[in-house]
This record gives sequence, structure tokens and C-alpha cells, in this order.
Amino acid sequence: IPMARLSKARPINPRQRGFICASGCAENLKLLQLVVKTAKREHKHLGVVFVDIAKAFDTVCHQHVLESLVQRGVDSHVVKLVREMQRDMKMYIS
Repeated sequence: IPMARLSKARPINPRQRGFICASGCAENLKLLQLVVKTAKREHKHLGVVFVDIAKAFDTVCHQHVLESLVQRGVDSHVVKLVREMQRDMKMYIS
């Protein structure tokens, strides 16, 4: 079981939905719906970011990601944040 090996190496955050035996998608969708509904009701701005890091960055050119954000009219501040996240990206496993 991947979760058992993972939890031995590192404590798992209770909000973690990957690698666990639970209906994480359904629970996360309900939570997202609640957040969106609340933001609409209270007339508040809301930004939502979905990040899938599983093999994404070795198959998609970073420049294409940035160009796609610009083409879709994403706020320049968000594009800058994504650009900064991608700069000198490294992963270390200990």
C-alpha cells in the first residue's frame, strides 16, 4: 500500500487526498462548491488553482503554460506568480 510506505517516511496532512483510501475527489468537490457558493453570496473575489505535479513538468513546456495563461486572459499577476514558481524548479527527495 503506497500510503503505508509514504506515512512511514513523512506524516500525512489530514487534507491529503492522494494515495489514500477515501472518496477524496467527492469531498474536495463539495468543499470547492461550498467555497464558490460562499464567495458568490458574499460578493468576494475568488481565485482557484489546480496543480497536478505528477509528471506534468517533464511533458509540458513551461513557456507553453505561460503562453496559454496569457491567451486565456489570466491576470498578469497570476502569470507572474506561475513564472516565478517555474523558475529554477528543483525537487529533492530525502
